[in-house]
Amino acid sequence: MSFLNFLFDGGDTADLKQLIEEGAFLVDVRTPGEFAGGHVKGSVNIPLDNLQTQISKFKDKKHIIVFCRSGNRSGMAKNILEQNGFKNVVNGGTWERVSLFV
Repeated sequence: MSFLNFLFDGGDTADLKQLIEEGAFLVDVRTPGEFAGGHVKGSVNIPLDNLQTQISKFKDKKHIIVFCRSGNRSGMAKNILEQNGFKNVVNGGTWERVSLFV
């Protein structure tokens, strides 16, 4: 991925394909309405506003990939999870980007 794609697509440079193949927990942090309009196969919808109350769903996950519409909310989600002690979180950027690897 080029530097410009990274800047405008959001997301970490981690190998999403490999993490997904290894069974990463795919979390869409958009609103339920956005999720209903299209989402990544196999992903769960935990809106950013509800993330703090849903922390228990992330326990014992080997890899966690968070994503949204632009990469902004997923960046915030990654920070929240890291503040709660999770070290295995990747900001996947947009849900469309993550869907390319599923």
